[in-house]
Amino acid sequence: MGILSLLLWTPVFGVMLLALTPAQNSLTLRVISNGTATLSLLLAISLMSRYDAFNPALQFNEQFILNIELGNAYALGVDGLSLPMILLTSLLTSVALLVSTCITQHLKTYYICILLLEFGLLGVFLAQDWALFYLFWESTLIPLFFLVDRWGGKRRHIASLNFILYSLGGSIFILVSLFALGQYMPEQGGSLMSAVGEAAQTMPEDEQVLVLIGFLIGFGVKMPVFPLHAWLPLAHVEAPTPVNILLSGVMLKMGAYGLLRAVVMLPVAVQALQSMLVSLALFSMLYGGLLAWRQRDLKAMLAYASISHMGVILLGIATLNLTGLTGAMLQMTAQGLISGALFLFVGLLIERTGTRNIQDYSSLSLVMPRFAILTTLTLLAAMGLPGLVGFVAELHTIIGGFERWGGWMVFFSLSILVGAAYTIRTIGLLFMGPTKPNMLALEDIKNQELVAASVLVLAIILLGFFPTTLIDLSVASLAQINSVMTERVL
Repeated sequence: MGILSLLLWTPVFGVMLLALTPAQNSLTLRVISNGTATLSLLLAISLMSRYDAFNPALQFNEQFILNIELGNAYALGVDGLSLPMILLTSLLTSVALLVSTCITQHLKTYYICILLLEFGLLGVFLAQDWALFYLFWESTLIPLFFLVDRWGGKRRHIASLNFILYSLGGSIFILVSLFALGQYMPEQGGSLMSAVGEAAQTMPEDEQVLVLIGFLIGFGVKMPVFPLHAWLPLAHVEAPTPVNILLSGVMLKMGAYGLLRAVVMLPVAVQALQSMLVSLALFSMLYGGLLAWRQRDLKAMLAYASISHMGVILLGIATLNLTGLTGAMLQMTAQGLISGALFLFVGLLIERTGTRNIQDYSSLSLVMPRFAILTTLTLLAAMGLPGLVGFVAELHTIIGGFERWGGWMVFFSLSILVGAAYTIRTIGLLFMGPTKPNMLALEDIKNQELVAASVLVLAIILLGFFPTTLIDLSVASLAQINSVMTERVL
């Protein structure tokens, strides 16, 4: 078994161990789950250490035919697009399980769902066959539905139903687009991503545009981009903290990753729809930022902020140049770390106080100094403060945008100003002002929570000061992708 299969199936092995463990043995269940996630993270780190960043080709390939008649294959591989997402998935799953002490009911089912979700997410980023990709894509829906529906808040049933209906609706568009591309494959040509990408070049331009619109709708639901975002705020508000970490930190990136793969196949269509894509991106950034500014609910604020940040990724993709694509890839990782950390901090705060209303808080820096320092650093990273990872991502994206559209990037600047406004407001309301008596007894962040939070904040700081560590993972693959797209457009 190759390292990719070992990484992919480790969560399933953990699920099997959980299935054999009595439900009342809560400590054993936690140890097995955390141990499985830690093993996956170690395998992902080992994969990164063996990855040749200067080789743009797929690496560690594993492939065998699943269906001879259709040509579907169990095809796995990693490149500069997938490796950062694999590391992010493994890291955030470990963090989510580490802070899952807040879950006390139906532990066995909960941990099984988390590990199955990790399995599906890893499969999406490892698959190099569109049929296999689609199977993994759909497999993430079931565990996430139950995680929100069973362990969520008061409106969890509506939130989980909205999520599943939006996701299934988007999946239909992805499936239709894949079938349309399949019509141009040779008989028994299979569904490998590389083969489908070559076949797509024989498709007429108007059909390519329709196929790309299908992909944009399908992947746009999961990112999400305006106006396909309605499910996200409610899901974030109702989901428990560990699920929010995975939902915002990884699930949204799954949509951006799929769209990147589609754009590589259909650059002619992207060029034809470029004006629409940049308009959607800029509007999503401003729309999400303004709505985040208006929120009193901390979770809702972070949900709308995620929409704004995902607009940055769409803008980077739409530039069709290396700088913009690099910015999109960096933003996927940066936003995953930042949003995962912010939902962790907000979740820990809500567990202690029982309120999501930001105006109920004041002067927490006096009673929760460690919490205040870590949260402030993460909020500043979300704002794009230089020296933190969010700045590096946004800088690449705005430079790529100026190369393509020049003065239109003023709207990007406006979204940054809006983001700075609600970030500073949040820091002020949470950590400054007069001390409220009901806040004096709050417990600062615990040791186990501190470990989980510190890992994310440390990554945010280190990747801000040493961004080449992250850039080098993707730049060779992105350069090749940019070259291929340029050739196909010409």
